[in-house]
Amino acid sequence: MHDAHRSGCPINLTLEVLGDRWSLIIIRDIVFGNKRHFRELLTQSMEGIASNILADRLKKLLEEGILSKTDDPSHKQKALYSLTEKGIDLVPVLAQMAVWGRKYMPVSEELSIRAQVLEEGGPALWRDFAEELRELHLGKPPAKKRRGPSVTERLQRAYEEVVARKKAAS
Repeated sequence: MHDAHRSGCPINLTLEVLGDRWSLIIIRDIVFGNKRHFRELLTQSMEGIASNILADRLKKLLEEGILSKTDDPSHKQKALYSLTEKGIDLVPVLAQMAVWGRKYMPVSEELSIRAQVLEEGGPALWRDFAEELRELHLGKPPAKKRRGPSVTERLQRAYEEVVARKKAAS
């Protein structure tokens, strides 16, 4: 098995799975946008992924055990993509990437506000978010009773507030 990889370095091995141009974008859209169907991932990503690339990356993420795929109970011809535990464990990685991007890259306020909320909330908020994803994607019961809005609701509300403020200012 080791011979199939360039090296046993953990960074290299992670990049072999997630280091292409699209895999983390797909995971981002599933995690933060709750896009769970092929068509949603294809048409609602602002980066504009091609259908053949999306199909290839989804296949790779399934093979790596980051996503699972089931028939959608609401529509016989649709598949539902879900994060596995391995995929949910990427939440801190995505949060740290977003923090780095906010610090060093020319981000837009509306697209970086979720990253700001995650940064300000720190690891405790990331853990709460991962628990919410376990409920949604793995069907696990809540680990604890939630007080106030969910992390997902907080992230969405922050985004909507920035969009509304910018719209009112223009």
